Order: sequence, then C-alpha cells, then structure tokens
Amino acid sequence: MDNIFILGASAAIFTTAAFLPQVIKAHKTRHTKDLSLAMYLMFITGLILWTIYGVLLKQAPIIAANGVTLMLSVYILYLKIKYG
Repeated sequence: MDNIFILGASAAIFTTAAFLPQVIKAHKTRHTKDLSLAMYLMFITGLILWTIYGVLLKQAPIIAANGVTLMLSVYILYLKIKYG
C-alpha cells in the first residue's frame, strides 16, 4: 500500500465514523425535528455523486466511505420523514 492510499483510507474511516453518533442518536431517540430535510437531501445527492466518482476512478476508499455514509444518511432521511 502506498501513502496516498493510506491517506485516503484514513480519511474515509474518520469521516464515515464521525457520522455514526448522529445515526445512533436518531435511531435511539427517533427525534429528528432539528435535522434539516433540505441538508440531508443535498448531502445524499452529493454522496451519490461521490460514490459514482469513486466507481469511475476505481478508488475503493472513495467508494466505501461514500457508500457507507450514503446508507447511513438514507436511514436518517427515512427517520426524518417518518418521525420528523
């Protein structure tokens, strides 16, 4: 593994892990009133685009980080729409 790959993989791990507390809190409390629907829609759109970009470049860290964060964000969006 080269240093650039390690850098990308590290960034992917940290940015995806940073999103977990929000997912856990929203899941436990079902409280999403303070979360912006517009922000999550734009965020999800960006994650879809980043994932496609990673696929086109064949870059596993970009695909994995954005794919996982996309799934977590879609779950929060689901909670926002259901309980929001």
